[in-house]
Amino acid sequence: MTSSGLAPRQDDGAALRLLRDGELSVEGRLVDASNTTLRGVLTLDGVSARCVYKPVRGERPLWDFPDGTLAGREVAAHLVSVATGWDLVPPTVLRDGPFGPGSCQLWIDEPDDTEPLVGFVPADALPPRWFPVAAARDDDGTPYALAHADDPRLARLAVLDAVINNADRKGGHVLLGADDRVHGVDHGVSFHVEEKLRTVLWGWAGRRLPADVVETLDRLARQISGPLAEELAEHLTLGEIAELAARVDRLRERGRFPRPSPDWPAVPWPPI
Repeated sequence: MTSSGLAPRQDDGAALRLLRDGELSVEGRLVDASNTTLRGVLTLDGVSARCVYKPVRGERPLWDFPDGTLAGREVAAHLVSVATGWDLVPPTVLRDGPFGPGSCQLWIDEPDDTEPLVGFVPADALPPRWFPVAAARDDDGTPYALAHADDPRLARLAVLDAVINNADRKGGHVLLGADDRVHGVDHGVSFHVEEKLRTVLWGWAGRRLPADVVETLDRLARQISGPLAEELAEHLTLGEIAELAARVDRLRERGRFPRPSPDWPAVPWPPI
């Protein structure tokens, strides 16, 4: 099944309308997810597309995130992504469904021949223009490296993760769609007021931010102090929005990609 010509763009009004108003039927469950994550089909006015539906009632309680807030954080990540103009987070809404309210995000199909941008590679065969992030060994003791491509699309995703304080950027949450665009998914554990950045995208740590990224952060800061804050207030607390603005300001002031903190695990588990 395809998305019937709907391009998965954040500013695609047709996609958002389908997500909000389409009839939602569930196809099955993604069993590897820690919270209830369902694949569904949306249908509206003869147009159909697959989606990821995460009902609030299926959220696993977390000691550091209030119950029932992960779905809203998925939507908030999409709103911030739209504000950057980077087209990184697929269209996402909060809506009712067969198992109650939850987040609903456009499904991203990866072509079968897609080469991953993040993964484990033999330690002695790092691809050109890839960054090693962490050392690993397989069951036989063969050395590998957790690594990712030196790709500007990934660099923007790394900045977005720093902005939203993403605590779970696994390699499997980085998708390359048929349109050759990078998409980041699964942002339920983001926007905490305490620093919790955990990611596999540390390759640029400490490097200067590109000029266009700084310009985007300047624009984002203005939006957070204006209409974006009103949209985010439907999904985040005032304290979380204030800390979001503070993180953007810190990135602008330092002008560099963040470095891993020694105070908490810098890479999520499992990393892929």
